[in-house]
Amino acid sequence: MPNQVRWRAATGRQALYSALRGFFAGQGYLEVETPLLVPTPGMEPHITAFEAPFVPETDVGQARPLYLHTSPEYAMKRLLAEGAGPLFQICKVFRNGEVSPTHNPEFTMLEFYRPNADYHAIMEDLEQALAEAGRKATAGEPGADPAFFTRLPYERLTVRDAVLRATGVDLRVCADGPSLKRAAEAIGVRTGDATSFDDVFFHLFLQRVERGLGHERPTFLIEYPASMAALSRLKPGEPAVAERVELYAKGLELANGFSELTDPVEQRTRLLEEQTLRRQLGRTVYPLDERFLEAVGRMPPSAGIAVGLDRILMLLMGAESITDVLLFPAHEFV
Repeated sequence: MPNQVRWRAATGRQALYSALRGFFAGQGYLEVETPLLVPTPGMEPHITAFEAPFVPETDVGQARPLYLHTSPEYAMKRLLAEGAGPLFQICKVFRNGEVSPTHNPEFTMLEFYRPNADYHAIMEDLEQALAEAGRKATAGEPGADPAFFTRLPYERLTVRDAVLRATGVDLRVCADGPSLKRAAEAIGVRTGDATSFDDVFFHLFLQRVERGLGHERPTFLIEYPASMAALSRLKPGEPAVAERVELYAKGLELANGFSELTDPVEQRTRLLEEQTLRRQLGRTVYPLDERFLEAVGRMPPSAGIAVGLDRILMLLMGAESITDVLLFPAHEFV
């Protein structure tokens, strides 16, 4: 049953959602609702969707696997392609197997998109939204720091500068897997059997960089190596990096966003590469979402970001575990 800490967090959650909805409405965003049950989930290699088979009981439809969405991204981008203005959504998302002090397999996400904008604009919107939440949130347990998110502007730090500052390793010099592995191991980073640039970077980042981000004020980590572009476009004039941004606070990742890729050919190529990687990792290989791919080519230049609201609430309330801000955390039944 919920304890007193969780009841207070429920009050804080109400204040958080109210503040966010008020901010986005005031900025001209439309709140939308997209399906939780989808035919194709996200293709990220290290995320597993919950499968929910559809079994028709009438003569409409065919039996097939459906999935609880891991993000509303595909659906919201289809709305952008249809000419929607700024959009936001607060919804449940689902990722199988994720249970830890900062993970729950069912969690709440804020996702928003602005057409005719880039990642700089979306960062400005997010820091203003979270500052509004910080001003209106109710402090909970000892150690709560609602004012943390009001310390504007948030730091902007490139991935290269973050790694260089924390480790002395220059990603422009160590630009391939072998050289980065040698540099990482020379400073005591354990890289195991990792050989690719991305895999070695992951070890280096988690062991030496991430925990130091966003302690005095939140930090936007920007301009990821192009190989980690995900669904973002490459930076014009600097194709070695992608216009991707993540928000960190007190060593915890809170958000992931992009200047959105609007090239359907490149988007298909990236999703096919992710299919291949999922296959190599022994994970379920999901089908391509052809409606999403068709919409990508019709999207205006846009930017969007996804924000984990349970983690935001943890920081606002001074909670050390996500279980303290959920009335019914998954650890009670898994």
